[in-house]
This record gives sequence, structure tokens and C-alpha cells, in this order.
Amino acid sequence: MAAMTATGARTQYETIIGIEVHAQLRTASKMFCACPTAPPPDAADEPNTRVCPICMGMPGTLPTINRRAVELVMLTGLALDCRVETAAVRFERKNYFYPDLPKGYQISQYALPLTSNGSLEVPVPTEGGSVRIGITRAHLEEDTARLSHAGRGFSVVDFNRAGIPLMEIVTEPDLRSPAQARAYGETLRDILRYIGASNADMEAGSMRIEGNVSLRPMGDDRFGTKVEVKNLNSFRSLERAMEYEVARHAEALERGEPLRQETRGWDEGAGRTIVQRSKEEANDYRYFPEPDLPPLRPSQAWVADLRAQLPELPAARRERYETELGLSAYDAGVLTADVALAAYYDAVVEAGAAPKTAANWVTGEFSRLLNQRAADGLRADGVALAPGGLAELIAAVESGSVSGTNAKAVLGRTFASGESPLAVIEAEGLGQVSDAGLIGREVEAVLAEFTSQVAEYRSGKTQLYGFLVGQVMKRTAGRADARLVNDELRRRLDEGA
Repeated sequence: MAAMTATGARTQYETIIGIEVHAQLRTASKMFCACPTAPPPDAADEPNTRVCPICMGMPGTLPTINRRAVELVMLTGLALDCRVETAAVRFERKNYFYPDLPKGYQISQYALPLTSNGSLEVPVPTEGGSVRIGITRAHLEEDTARLSHAGRGFSVVDFNRAGIPLMEIVTEPDLRSPAQARAYGETLRDILRYIGASNADMEAGSMRIEGNVSLRPMGDDRFGTKVEVKNLNSFRSLERAMEYEVARHAEALERGEPLRQETRGWDEGAGRTIVQRSKEEANDYRYFPEPDLPPLRPSQAWVADLRAQLPELPAARRERYETELGLSAYDAGVLTADVALAAYYDAVVEAGAAPKTAANWVTGEFSRLLNQRAADGLRADGVALAPGGLAELIAAVESGSVSGTNAKAVLGRTFASGESPLAVIEAEGLGQVSDAGLIGREVEAVLAEFTSQVAEYRSGKTQLYGFLVGQVMKRTAGRADARLVNDELRRRLDEGA
């Protein structure tokens, strides 16, 4: 895939982007203590209530490694085709002083991470192809507290987040455009959700992305000055921030102005980046081995067991949908973008619905109803109507037992109640009318009632045909077989022409 170039008055520049992703892991407790990672059900998450002496960094406390967090990082590494370290994995102290870091250091990994040297094939629809991105490492650490700047010269800190297991995934500088950066983030998010490693919700903060961008003259193999951009809370913001930085770098280079290696924040409202601080190097953090934690040595058997747990990943599922089920690339993409929606669709097909018809219903009316409840956090796996119920409804439409219009109404009711669609159709008298004699009488009544419209239609105003069909459907409460209505109405209109 061609690299994105930024063109100045005399020089073309190649864009170089690397991405760092921090994803909170789906564990019940924090990384090094037993504090819960989420508040109890139906309880308010009051600040500084999910804390203990260990995650607050009190003197004399000792951390204990969360086994499930280790497994989720290894599972992610396997999904990204990484090498999983089985010789020795070491935790280290990353030293820096900031109010959101209670210990004055973060327990992380640097020299010996859990997984490294992987790759990910990323489709980039806007560029008409795909790009393979190298994965430098996926390692384990702990999250910081949440710092809120309250104004008037002070800030407040909530330590509930401090110590939550955090995975950092770092790419090689292999991305060549802001569109590729966005596509990588979206592809990675889908994988993390598929394997159950993280909720990967950028708006909720469980997935955070930083983009590192630099420019160099085309043909040059040396990297330019790198800038890291933070405060990106959506994939759109990631793409826009990278576009802004590419343009800013090109303009500065053309003017001969020096660029500084720094960390910048993204201002969504203003559509620009702003300087935050100079960029740190690894030696600024004074890494050294964590003395309170022994090295990890994951066994080959443990790794093999995790590899066997890997589900069908989004790319493989998309390919199956297109090649085996005959779905369009668009439908396959919509379905696989949400692991719960894809699982629901698979279950509808397994219950007997034709793959293409099931895709139309799941990506259409079913998804519309799901989106109406998006604010409630409802996902496909929480919908009351079982997949078999939707397959039952689809079969009723296919057999002509119920009209498409009434079937949508039935889905709207059973979506939330979980009732049998067939039972609702029978109880509400929504079955489709296929009695040719009855339909003929209704058509005749409509023609007799709307004589002026019939005359206009026959004189050439053909758009009135839809109005006449609607009147027949109205008289039958939407239950008449639309095919029979159309056949009978056209026959009678042609007879009188």
C-alpha cells in the first residue's frame, strides 16, 4: 500500500506513525491486590472507595501478581502472532513522580515483556487494501489514578483506578497514513473484544491510544523528529490528530524550523494539538527490576492451553461469512465489528434461517432496535428474544404467513419481551391474508371509492399506483399478501384502461 506523502513547496515527505495502546484488562480484581476493578452492582462508584494499602503504595505492603491478567496479555499476544516469553518475564519499576501515581513509580515491564515480535494485518478500506503492522510488544502493567483538574489552582485525585491491570501494546513505526492509524485502532479493538481481554471502550477510558508521528523526505531511511499525541478519545480524533500533525510537520520542515520531540495533547474542539511537555526517553524513567516480585516463567503447557482457547478472530470470521455464507463484504464487516452481534447472527443461522436473509434482519431491523437501547448498554447477547425466535419470525415471512411490515412490528415487541413471534402473530391476528377472493373484494372497494385517482392513473399519472396499493393494505390492516394485491390491482386497472 502506498505511503501517505505530505507535499511542501519543494519536498515530498513520507509519513511515519507508530501507535501505543493502553487497554484495561477484564479482571475482577486489581493487578497486585484484591481490590475490585468495578463497583458492586447497583452501587455508586464513590471516589477512593476501591482502595487498600497495597494499591495506595503504603510502606511495608507487598504486591501479588494477578494470574488472570497475565493470561489475558498472553492471549492477546497469541492473537497478534507474538512470541510469548517462557524463559523469564520480569516486572520493573518505572519511576516518575506525579500525583496520580501513589507509589511514585509504576510496576511495568520493559526489558523482558510477556509477548513481543508479532504482526497484524489491517484492512484499510479508504485506501483500497490492507497493511501489515509489526507489533513490538504487548506487556503488562498497572493503571494510574484518575486526576481531575478542578480549576482555581487545584486538582483532585481518585485512586479507584490505581492498580487496575493495564496492557500496553506498541507497534513498530509501520503505519504510513492517518487512515491506517485509525484502521489499526479499530481492528485491534475488535480483537480485544473477541478474545475477552478488554471492553476496549475509548469513550469510557478502558482503551486509550497515543499516536507517534514524524516525517522524513521520501527515499530517506532516517526517522524524523517524533511527536506523541495524547488525549485521543475516539478513532476519529486519532485520525484527525495525525492529519493535523502531518500538516504541521511538513510546514515546519519547509520553513526550515526545528521540530522538538515532545508530547502534545489533542484539542477536539479547536481541531489542533497543543504542547504538554517534552518527550521522555526510557532512561528518564530509571527502570530497574521490581524487587518485590519474582520473575515469571510461563510454561509451554500454559501457553498451549491459552492458544487452544483462542476464538475465531474477526478477520477469519469475515472471510467465512463471505466465502462460505455468501455475504457481501459490507454485511460481513458490520456483523463482525461486534462480537456479540456476530454470535447472535451465527445462532440465527444455526436455527435454520438462510444466511443472507438472516444478515438482512440482523444488520437491519434488529440492529435498529439495538441502537435505540445503546445508551442503556444493551448488547446483542442481552436481548430478550432468543436467536431461535428471530429465525422463527424469518421463516414466517418467507412462508408468507406474515407480511414484512407486520413482522417488523412483531420483532419490536418480542425483542424486549422474549415472547415467541409465532404466538404473538396468532394472538394479535397478524397473519398474512392470502385469500384471493377477499383481496379481490378489497381491491374492488378501493377502485370504487377513489374513482378520481383511478382515472388520473389511467390517464398517465402512474405515481398514484402506490397510493391505491396503500389503501388496499390499509383496509386489510397491513395483512394482505402484497404480491396478490399487486397482481389483482394491476389486472383490474388494466381491464378498465
